[in-house]
Amino acid sequence: MVYITEELIRRRAEHNDCEIFSLEEVSLHQQDIERIEHIDRWCRELKILYLQNNLIPRIENLGRLKKLEYLNLALNNIEVIENLEGCESLQKLDLTVNFVGLLSSVESLKHNIHLRELFLVGNPCTEFQGYRQYVVAALPQLKWLDGTEISRSERIRASQGLEQTRKRVREQENEYRRRREEQKEEAARGKKEKKTRFDGRWYTDINNT
Repeated sequence: MVYITEELIRRRAEHNDCEIFSLEEVSLHQQDIERIEHIDRWCRELKILYLQNNLIPRIENLGRLKKLEYLNLALNNIEVIENLEGCESLQKLDLTVNFVGLLSSVESLKHNIHLRELFLVGNPCTEFQGYRQYVVAALPQLKWLDGTEISRSERIRASQGLEQTRKRVREQENEYRRRREEQKEEAARGKKEKKTRFDGRWYTDINNT
C-alpha cells in the first residue's frame, strides 16, 4: 500500500522548489495510492489536484481545500460521490471510469455552487435510464456533463420531469446495489475456493513426494 507522505508530495513539487505549503498544483497519478490523506492539511493553497489512475475507493479528507478548482479522480475505485462540500471553489470534477452506482450521490455536489464541469463517463450509473436528465436537473449550476454542453432547453425539460426521473433512478440504484453485493459475495467465495484448492494441491504434492 502506497501512502501519501510529505516526501512524496515534495518530490512532486519540484516546480515549486519542493515547497508544499504554498503549492497550487500537484500530480499524484499512477502511484497505487489507496487512501486520500494529509493533503488538505499540508497543501491548503491547492487549486489543481491530479489523483487519477490509483486505487482510491473513497473521496475523503479534501474538505479543507477551499481554493481547489479542479479535482481529477479518474480511473479509481470510487463508488459514491461525497465529502466535497468544503471545496468551495471547485469548478471541475473528473470521475471517469470508477464504480459510481449510487447516482443520487451527485446531489451532494449541490453545495459546490461554482461547479461547471462533471465527468462520469465509464461509471455504472451512466447506464441508468434517465441518467443525464437526472444529473442536469439535480445540479443546476453545471454547464457541461461528460464533455457535452447543457443547453437551456435541456435543463428546462430535465427539471420538469425530475420527480419521476428520481423515482426511476432509485429503483435502478436498488437493483444495481443488489447485483453489486452478489458480485462481491461471488468474488469472495471464488477467492476462498481458490485458496482451498491451492492448499489441497499443495498437501497432495507433499504426500506424493
